[in-house]
Amino acid sequence: MAFYELLAAFALQLAVILVAAQIFGYLARFIGQPKVVGEMVAGVVLGPSLFGLFWPDIQQQIFIPHSMPLLYFGAQLGVGLYMFLVGLEFNTQLFRAQAKNAIAVSLAGMLVPFTVAAVLCLWLLDIPGLFATGISYGNAALFLGAAIAITAFPMLARIIYERGLSGTALGTLALAAGAIDDAAAWTVLAVVLASFGGGAILAVKAVLGGISYATLMFLYVTRWLQPLADKVERTGVLSPLQFVFVLMLFAASAYAMEWVGLHAVFGGFILGIAMPRGELVEQIRKRLEKITIYLLLPMFFTYSGLKTQLTILGSWDVMSVALIILVASVFAKFIACWAAARLTGTDNPTAMAVGALMNARGLMELIIINIALKYGVIEPALFSIMVLMAIVTTFMATPLFELVYGRFQPKPVVDHQPESIELREVKGQAGS
Repeated sequence: MAFYELLAAFALQLAVILVAAQIFGYLARFIGQPKVVGEMVAGVVLGPSLFGLFWPDIQQQIFIPHSMPLLYFGAQLGVGLYMFLVGLEFNTQLFRAQAKNAIAVSLAGMLVPFTVAAVLCLWLLDIPGLFATGISYGNAALFLGAAIAITAFPMLARIIYERGLSGTALGTLALAAGAIDDAAAWTVLAVVLASFGGGAILAVKAVLGGISYATLMFLYVTRWLQPLADKVERTGVLSPLQFVFVLMLFAASAYAMEWVGLHAVFGGFILGIAMPRGELVEQIRKRLEKITIYLLLPMFFTYSGLKTQLTILGSWDVMSVALIILVASVFAKFIACWAAARLTGTDNPTAMAVGALMNARGLMELIIINIALKYGVIEPALFSIMVLMAIVTTFMATPLFELVYGRFQPKPVVDHQPESIELREVKGQAGS
């Protein structure tokens, strides 16, 4: 295929993706759901589960195999930059408040899902087409545990800030616990990927490499970048050359994490946390946020959707597996976080709200299962099951939160926390 034909095909794909993302994002807003839920659904709709099921010829003409590398590149760039933006919004001060409660909720939100996963894998490993052939019980249980324990941290932050809860016990507890949960889940995934790919030596390389990288970033790179942050603070301007330098740091961080055996998203996320706060972060957001959220991230949802085959769930055997995993995941996360919050002295409405918020998987789930599929840890059937779980748990988070906490709404508090990515998007839409 000629280069111009390839670009034309990709341009058509991009147009279809953006239109679908906006339509389903609007529908999600209309029914009171976050826009990201609609975009996740749009990605699945464009894949073989719906578009490809009813109009397979048209779907294959639009999403031709030759253009998939371009779509893959855009998807990976989008999710990498998104995690960089999430890192920029990460507030380490949250760990200093309610540390005991946050750690307790986080530990419960990990230990119970991992225990449930360990029990489920005794059964799931005997079912063909879910995990990779030859995968060990330990790796299967660790992966499933991480997938069940993961929390949709960006969405959690959106709900917290949108409800004016960022200065409350609930907001602090949920954000801190969610951050700890996700850090632990990503660490476990790193161990699984490394050991699955080449044994204990690669696992040790991945863990030590990740720790060394994080230590370098937090102890030294933050300090090295402070003069740049001070200059931007004085002038209020991030020059094109300075912005390119930041992008080079992002690319180097992504490459470093790939090199040690982790995924590139780790690099972007840790770099985002390490960036000195102030005008520098605000300027980076202004440059990257809209193109990442409106252009690149929908490509990631679509790329995931093209690999999701919900028609597989038409078999009762597979559907029964999906329902059991879904129910087990919901109860494991919700009950564990609720119980831990109650045991540490949190009132019941707040504890139930924490459980509801921590139960959403969202984009973080899609990232983790895409990585697992790429490295051959799981098969398409389990991938599709986990996509369904991600959508359902994300869809139920907001109404469940309103059900258990809505009548206890506090007055919005004024704090100096940066608004979440999705909250700024909501305000922009409201003002337009």
